Amino acid sequence: MTKNFRDSLNERLRDPEFRAEWDALEPEFQIAKAMLDGRSARNLTQKELAEITGITQSDISKLENGNANPSLRTLERLAAGLGMRIRLEFVPA
Repeated sequence: MTKNFRDSLNERLRDPEFRAEWDALEPEFQIAKAMLDGRSARNLTQKELAEITGITQSDISKLENGNANPSLRTLERLAAGLGMRIRLEFVPA
């Protein structure tokens, strides 16, 4: 029987060290997903979003790949370029 990604991930998440690292990366995953979903909904390429926001295409790529830590100002520019706004909330740990 072969494992799919979700099965493998669930198995790895049982390891406390792996789980802690996964949880620490959750905000980056959420940013990347929001950007990808927003671009998809507007049928925009990274280049087109870069032209709208003034953020370089390479920086947009880094954000979507989880390889950058954007400022709130950058996130606001991206949201505006996607015709959206940011909603930030604190939730119980």
